[in-house]
Amino acid sequence: MPCPSSCPPGLLALMAPGLALMATFSLPSQAGDRRALPVEKPPGVKGRTLILLDVNTKSPVRIISENFLSLQLDPSIIHDGWLDFLSSRRLVTLARGLAPAFLRFAGKRTDFLQFHNVKNPAKSRGGPGPDYYLKNYEDDIVRSDIALDKQKGCKIAQHPDIMLELQREKAAQMHLVLLKEQFSNTYSNLTLTARSLDKLYNFADCSGLHLIFALNALRRNPNNSWNSSNALSLLKYSASKKYNISWELGNEPNNYRTLMGRSVNGSQLGRDYTQLRSLLQLIRTYSRAHLYGPNIGRPRKNVIAFLEGFMKVAGGTVDAVTWQHYYIDGRVAKVTDFLKTRLLDTLSDQIRKIQKVVNTYTPGKKIWLEGVGMTSAGGMNNLSDSYAAGFLWLNTLGLLASQGIDVVVRHSFLDHGHNHLVDQNFNPLPDYWLSLLYKRLIGHKVLAIHVAGLQRKPRPGRVIRDKLRIYAHCTSYHNHNYVRGSITLYIINLHRSRKKIKLAGTLRDKIVHQYLLQPYGKDGLHSKSVQLNGQPLAMVDDGTLPELKPRPLRAGRTLVIPPLTMSFYVVKNVNALACRYR
Repeated sequence: MPCPSSCPPGLLALMAPGLALMATFSLPSQAGDRRALPVEKPPGVKGRTLILLDVNTKSPVRIISENFLSLQLDPSIIHDGWLDFLSSRRLVTLARGLAPAFLRFAGKRTDFLQFHNVKNPAKSRGGPGPDYYLKNYEDDIVRSDIALDKQKGCKIAQHPDIMLELQREKAAQMHLVLLKEQFSNTYSNLTLTARSLDKLYNFADCSGLHLIFALNALRRNPNNSWNSSNALSLLKYSASKKYNISWELGNEPNNYRTLMGRSVNGSQLGRDYTQLRSLLQLIRTYSRAHLYGPNIGRPRKNVIAFLEGFMKVAGGTVDAVTWQHYYIDGRVAKVTDFLKTRLLDTLSDQIRKIQKVVNTYTPGKKIWLEGVGMTSAGGMNNLSDSYAAGFLWLNTLGLLASQGIDVVVRHSFLDHGHNHLVDQNFNPLPDYWLSLLYKRLIGHKVLAIHVAGLQRKPRPGRVIRDKLRIYAHCTSYHNHNYVRGSITLYIINLHRSRKKIKLAGTLRDKIVHQYLLQPYGKDGLHSKSVQLNGQPLAMVDDGTLPELKPRPLRAGRTLVIPPLTMSFYVVKNVNALACRYR
């Protein structure tokens, strides 16, 4: 779409629902068509560019779920023992900070999970096992849980340091086993006992999270239909405890042939979901429970065909259509990968492919991105758990919200790899603090941004990709520090120089609160610690998160965005019509 004659020379306007600000600004034409408009710099203009920014405050362009940023726990926590420590006060405090949210219990080992209605595994196993942990360590956990059963309300524990140290040793040994399974693509069966399910639900309930449980889809009858007998046992137990749970069936079903040498096509999985819906309707507690799926992998050609087969049969059965995405192979990732704009943009094409299929069969059906991680293969130490990974994570949140994806589920809250938000010392990592800021400041209404600025002329044959990305939302209604009508900007600067932004239009001359998140310590982008406005972030104690203090900026001040940083800016008292009412 050519620039109209009314456009001022050297200025471009970008108007799109929360889309990132481009180094090459563009104007939207028809849906899906944006042509970059190169503009020469006026004579004498050199150095840094002043960018003008305004926001359409009249109406939101998207409305997403209040549980938009949600969490995942992998069933591997049964294998490595961390499930027994979900009652930790520190873990519950950290999870509460990200509420409200969904907690999805699923992963590669979902389809190797068997439920056994056994309350006390220490008694049922017929004596201690071969390693020294079982005699003292696991029996101590069982005894402490029995004591917790006598308490009212949430079951919160303060585990002794020696117990945590033993668990970390055990988890380190199991980590090698889990990695071997992952790289060989051969997984051993897992047993989920009734007590383990109690611990999982207790963690979700005490943390203000709604549990989504993925059932094993690889239990098959001779005719390849789903065998629901074990799932029915789990459903009956959960119903007897009146657990409020939503459900899924399987994890990344398009990969079953590589996992088990047995394939399940989309149509068959659709029939399995229909069977599960009928099963839920027979159990009063779950007659109206939500059901999500099919949680396919990256939408390549064969996966799109799988989704089409599923949607034909079960598109009306599920409450949201789900898929998952991992950006890069964690075994070969480098810190510079997280700064590549081409990588940040790979998600847009996937969104369009999924939306096309869903809107063909069930127009308006909600779409979720489940199981998103910055790297696959468990991630890489000092990389996928570092400050640098936050660029991908924050851009993922902004891009998904701006394109109408209702929920994004982060893999994982606590994990054996390095894609998690919380490490095995129960210390929050950079992406946790980024997620906490997002939860505290970002509301569920997405706003369109208007940008104008000077740009460099692209060289022939080269696309100039955006290294400065800006998104806008109404400020969270749950944040009582700001009156309704305030808006929040969040900005990613991938440039190696600072950028200046001047607020214009409805944002002009308003007081702004800055939340600048930077790496803390000598490790730079590899750092596992962060600072907010120059102050390092850390928990006050096991039950208390730190106060997230803003830096007030005087009205009308230009925003100066440091290089290679992520930041949030609350523009106060805008009285935005779109943000006054829920």
